Amino acid sequence: MAQFRTADGTRIAFEDEGEGRPLVLLHGLMAHAGFFEAQRALADRFRIVRIDLRGHGRPPRGGDGPSIETAAQDVAGLCRALGLEGAIGIGWSLGAAVLWHVLTGPEAARFAGAVVVDMTPRVMNDGDWALGLSPDLCEARAEAIRADFEGFATAAGAAIFAQAEGEARHPLAAWAGAEFARNDAGAIGALWASLVAQDFRPRLAAIRQPTLVVHGARSHLYGPDTADHLVAALPDATLVRFERSGHAPHIEQPDLFNATLLQFAAKLPPVRQTQTA
Repeated sequence: MAQFRTADGTRIAFEDEGEGRPLVLLHGLMAHAGFFEAQRALADRFRIVRIDLRGHGRPPRGGDGPSIETAAQDVAGLCRALGLEGAIGIGWSLGAAVLWHVLTGPEAARFAGAVVVDMTPRVMNDGDWALGLSPDLCEARAEAIRADFEGFATAAGAAIFAQAEGEARHPLAAWAGAEFARNDAGAIGALWASLVAQDFRPRLAAIRQPTLVVHGARSHLYGPDTADHLVAALPDATLVRFERSGHAPHIEQPDLFNATLLQFAAKLPPVRQTQTA
């Protein structure tokens, strides 16, 4: 993997392959760029930029109290350094939170479109919000990260996939859990705290890029009302439900996900000539 040195000296690993419109792929909490392996099949039509977000990687990097804000600054800096234009940002879970910061920041014009994969604009519920997770569950997750990170990560890896009673586990469930467990508990705890503190509802109206909202119909985290809220709140959004997926449609139904990306990209304006920043 290549490495990008951020403004504060942190090294962020990324992979850059293919040609065409850039797809900037941003993974979920405890994951890494390898969780978008199936999207490499699109490298014959797109420039695929897969990033290990701060606090993540193989091995994890940037683990000193990372936050959603610093992760977004890293992504924006890398996009600027690579001279990306007309990109589609694809944010899965935590990655969507990072993407929303980028799309409301100084490098937003580098993006022509966005894809949000199974995410809520506010993780922790409160008196006027019930489309995320309960405060008790948010705190329980924070405590599990502190007390038994390996157990928490292993279980979380399996939980990203749809599984009804009596069904076999997804073949990648054990792999996902093992990869999650390789992270540093302190870094993941800091990112979780940062994520829970975010509220993107006021920002959504400022995101002008056409957005594809992808919802896993069998997600254990967020229900259909959460995806519906995003479509209503964003100025230009379309909803696609993946009926056989949980929290990770790009892994669970990769062919359909990739085909959906192709259809979405075909509706965007052509990419202008890229320039080196």
